[in-house]
Amino acid sequence: MQNSPISKLVVEEREFFVKRDELIDPFLAGNKYRKLYTLLETPKNRYTTIISYGGTQSNAMLALAALCHQKGWQFIYYTKQLSNTQQLSQEGNYAQALSLGMQHKEIANELYREFIASLSILTDDTTTCIVDQGGADKIAYDGLRVLANEIREQRYLLPSSLKAVATPSGTGTTALYLALNLPEFTVYTTPVIGDITYLETQMQALSPIPPNLIILQPEKKYHFAKPYKEFFEIYKKLKHAGIEFDLLYAPLMWKMLLEKTQEEILYIHSGGITGNKTMLKRYIKKFSVSL
Repeated sequence: MQNSPISKLVVEEREFFVKRDELIDPFLAGNKYRKLYTLLETPKNRYTTIISYGGTQSNAMLALAALCHQKGWQFIYYTKQLSNTQQLSQEGNYAQALSLGMQHKEIANELYREFIASLSILTDDTTTCIVDQGGADKIAYDGLRVLANEIREQRYLLPSSLKAVATPSGTGTTALYLALNLPEFTVYTTPVIGDITYLETQMQALSPIPPNLIILQPEKKYHFAKPYKEFFEIYKKLKHAGIEFDLLYAPLMWKMLLEKTQEEILYIHSGGITGNKTMLKRYIKKFSVSL
């Protein structure tokens, strides 16, 4: 495929650049495309089944469902038990993943952690691949190496003074592997799930953290996936500036960039905008907001 394009974005009178990874594919886009790059390049006859686990509106879940649909692989996805609300309103990423052939398996909440921990023991078939929640896996390294090389190839599209990139973090896999593969740039990230200690622990399970990776710590504790009015305001500001970003990860990262940085930055679009449909409903219900 061709390199994803780079767009200029002016926010609060600051000039940013955006690597438009959300345009790669309707479902398999953004950082999930990068994390799953190795599986995308894997021959169809290598695996018959992909297994993963996590939340029912996960972007990684939808990306894996799309990948398996393309490859003709069986996709089994484990979650905790669904709430009554989730069972009644099957929409968003969950509904799309099911339409792509995902087999959803619910595990009792009290047994979930132990079951997930034992997945690798229970699954010893060499034609089955287990992908950790959110794509936090060493197989993601090659995809981030490709992204780093794309940024170098597109360097002529950026100001010569630009020496920083940014991407938000759940498990930190994208930010970590991008920093390792792009040592000539500063890589900014922020913990969207948990705090810096949690994020560093997740990263260190994959590799030592390089010195060019800077973690920006929010002053306020935000709970993942909970609607915050300031997040919606940032989302709306960015959309009016010309680009739609996801409502789960992007708002906090942009908040940190606007508050804690001053230099020119290339933002790596994480994709995930397919989940905005359900998130926007929650914002409208809670705050009576409008776009």
